[in-house]
Amino acid sequence: MASQPSSLSRTLHATLLERMSHTLQFKSPTKRKQGDLIVLISFIIPSKSLASTASSSALSSDLVFNYSGTPFAFWITRRSDPHGTPLFDTRLSSLPAVPVPEIVPGDATTEFKGFQLVFENQYLQLTSSLPYDANIYGLGEVIASSGIRRNMLGKGSIQTMWARDINDPVDENEYGMHPMYIEHRYNNSTGGSASHGVFLNRPVQSRLSLDLDSNAGSLGSAAGSDVMLFTPPNSPRSFIQYRQIGGTLDLFFYSGSTPQAVIEQHSEVVGKPAWIPAWGLGFHLCRWGYANISETKEQVTKMREANIPLEVMWNDIDVYHSYRDFTLDPVSFAASEMKAFLAELAANHQHFIPIVDAAIPVLTNTTDVLDPVPKYDPYTRGQEQQVFIRNPDGSEYIGQVWPGYTAFPDWFAEKTISWWTEALRNWTTMGMTFSGGLSVMAIIIVFKDSYLADKGIWLDMNEVSSFCEGSWHASSYTGVNLSNTSTPFILPGEPGGLITTYPECYNATIYGPSGNHTIKGALTCDQSALSSLKQESQAGGLVELATFEMHERRSKQSYDYNLKVMAFELWYAGFGKLSANAVATNATHAGGIVELDAHNLFGTMEEHATYEALLRIYPGKRPFIISRSTFAGAGKWTGHWTGDNFATWESMRYSIQGILQFQIFQIPMVGADTCGFGGNTGEELCNRWMQLSAFAPFYRNHNIRGAIPQEPYRWDSVAQASRTAINIRYTLLPYWYTLFANASLYGSPVVRALFFEFPDEPELFNVDQQFMIGSDILVTPVLEPNADSVRGYFPGSGKVTWRDWYTHDAVKSSPGTLNTLPAPLGHINVHIRGGSAILCSTDPAYTIEDTRQGSYSFIVSLASNGGAFGTAYIDDGESYPPGQNRTLTFLATNGKVIVKSNGDYTVNQRLEIVTLLGITHKPSVMKVNGTPVGGWTYSVGQEKVVLSNAGWDLNEATTTLSWS
Repeated sequence: MASQPSSLSRTLHATLLERMSHTLQFKSPTKRKQGDLIVLISFIIPSKSLASTASSSALSSDLVFNYSGTPFAFWITRRSDPHGTPLFDTRLSSLPAVPVPEIVPGDATTEFKGFQLVFENQYLQLTSSLPYDANIYGLGEVIASSGIRRNMLGKGSIQTMWARDINDPVDENEYGMHPMYIEHRYNNSTGGSASHGVFLNRPVQSRLSLDLDSNAGSLGSAAGSDVMLFTPPNSPRSFIQYRQIGGTLDLFFYSGSTPQAVIEQHSEVVGKPAWIPAWGLGFHLCRWGYANISETKEQVTKMREANIPLEVMWNDIDVYHSYRDFTLDPVSFAASEMKAFLAELAANHQHFIPIVDAAIPVLTNTTDVLDPVPKYDPYTRGQEQQVFIRNPDGSEYIGQVWPGYTAFPDWFAEKTISWWTEALRNWTTMGMTFSGGLSVMAIIIVFKDSYLADKGIWLDMNEVSSFCEGSWHASSYTGVNLSNTSTPFILPGEPGGLITTYPECYNATIYGPSGNHTIKGALTCDQSALSSLKQESQAGGLVELATFEMHERRSKQSYDYNLKVMAFELWYAGFGKLSANAVATNATHAGGIVELDAHNLFGTMEEHATYEALLRIYPGKRPFIISRSTFAGAGKWTGHWTGDNFATWESMRYSIQGILQFQIFQIPMVGADTCGFGGNTGEELCNRWMQLSAFAPFYRNHNIRGAIPQEPYRWDSVAQASRTAINIRYTLLPYWYTLFANASLYGSPVVRALFFEFPDEPELFNVDQQFMIGSDILVTPVLEPNADSVRGYFPGSGKVTWRDWYTHDAVKSSPGTLNTLPAPLGHINVHIRGGSAILCSTDPAYTIEDTRQGSYSFIVSLASNGGAFGTAYIDDGESYPPGQNRTLTFLATNGKVIVKSNGDYTVNQRLEIVTLLGITHKPSVMKVNGTPVGGWTYSVGQEKVVLSNAGWDLNEATTTLSWS
């Protein structure tokens, strides 16, 4: 029998029931092809009268909300499966039996004496039953040792939601917060499956209008929380528990019922991804350690000499004067030289992205600034406009980052966006420009000149990060040299901070520092020395009953303000204080909002401000922003790189799950630091990684100061592997661009886990060492050293024909099992799905612009029934909002391919080559619009027809190719 609630709980339940009657809503999203519905269950959000269609929408939804009053509980079921296991079920009778002993030995937070709903001032708890060992995906940002599918057994999974500056840990919280998951249920009896989604919204009201919830009447909780996934020993069921410090429980349920449908429904709530400029799909190159403009220019020159396409050149914090945002070093990156360099890039259809850090250095005197500027304007203007975070007594919060002692923008303040925009504008007058892209670690400079009209910025350190713990207060300045700009630690590459690590099996003591794949013909990877590539999950969670000190700085010279409240202590899966490497939790924003409640919002509010600034500076052009810290809905403004990873085989493998994870979160423009950021890379690792990342949405090589250089031209084998992979990437440019258009239009994922496309094949449910680009391209990379083959699945249960990208041969595979494929160094396996029709670039060029100016080609890979389908979206690749465009639809059936064209954008390039795969017999005649044509060949082995010099006008309403 369920235990009875306390008096407080009974009051809570009554309150919830009363409010539920006003706030339960059934929302119909924009009309979709499958007519899916989103159901919003909103607790304690201020009442809002329901639309007159609410009840009819509720009845048409496949999701049914059920509840009981004493004790209060609710459960979600499907109308189409009323007797099936509920999708979400908080009834005590449905949860595992209690008490549950410590699931993680030694961690009392994983002991459960009950599962009651808890609603206290600073602690919320909600638990739902799940099927045993449920298939759960999402809940990030995290690198999960279990892979893309979250671990439910053994120690389970604890996902802490607290953004922090940390070098890519495993099974810990890192840069962003996305409390969204997909559950995928497979029916062993029917062989069918269904997916649904659950999103714990964090409603926000701010001057930046994050629009995560139109009902939000006040700041909801963006503070820390734990999401726990466990299966008690000997229990027939698993469970998920939310533990949250304050705020609201605002749950969205997505009916699915496919993984892709769930992801698209999520976009109806958090917003659809930003439109990207076409050039953002090119190859990007960066390094912390290009010490001057000459070294930076040298990379551009050497990449072209090696004929490795380089689209975007980046600079890290080396470009700054004394590491200060919105500056250029007057000697190493003189403004006149930078302006000439960027003009040269623009003339060659290449681009530039600089970094912008989140912290603004504190002005301590009027001489420690760039000449001829008499002051450091971003700081003094910020003080004048009161745009910086404060201490609780109203004094300025002072932390410490790269330039020394710093202030931090308060994105809740009224004038912050205009101040931020002004700082970016002023930077351009110094000679810095940005080409349409930003990264939240640093802000990119934009030139006012018309030839640099693109917009790009890289935002970093925006969790927000601070090297000291707490704030330096004005009364404590005695003995503190605030003009000291040195970092409180040894920089990498300096004596005492030398970079000595290499990929797991490379021994620099034996083979030297080169990282070469072979030395005198011998392999340098010692297989016997390979360490385990799987780390143990760390125990613990974020929430523990205790007295929480919101300000934790302990330096004698710091501002010692301790606001103590009774709360459930944020335990922080980073195994340290919440203020470590961060702004203290009692730092205060405009309106009295404390950092404890707003911490996880900083990065995304900065992204929004930067996006708006770029639109103001360059109206009509698409911004391109890459950021480190993200929050639900950030994809409307930014892409993401997965942070400070390592030059290891393990990091390369983990990079795939990160890319797949962010497709769920509606941030599809994502990728890892290719070849690894921390440590020295190796030739073999970089070879494999450059090829893998050519099939990631965001493609950038970036490494740390003091490590060996890892530009792809450094080794001949890496250069050749890079040329091969980039050639495929640029050949597929129209396909990539269409996928991103579909993401912005419909919320469709760009890169997909195999089970997204083949949801009824259980062997695929935890596969994250293969992936798909859209629905038609299967990628099977090599992810371990000393390999000349790779094993992978060919999905489709034997009903799908897969063809090799390079040879066009049909694959003979065993369905449902791993197949061994040749994979010598420099080769990545890529396969085309039967039934696909893909628009390609005929002649991939050195830059995206030059590639776009070339002609098109067309690959049709027929299914066994002779059918195929595909679409393509074409526009100018840069306008915002998107204007004129053209959509092409390709349909193959009954011995013909029909191309339909619709739109008002004029496509100047012709379609010159048509490749048909799966033509079992040589045609006697080929016809275009009923007229026989020549210029085609037939290959028996590949069952392939190639029509050359087609010259099709893609603006024509209909073009038909037929054969008999």
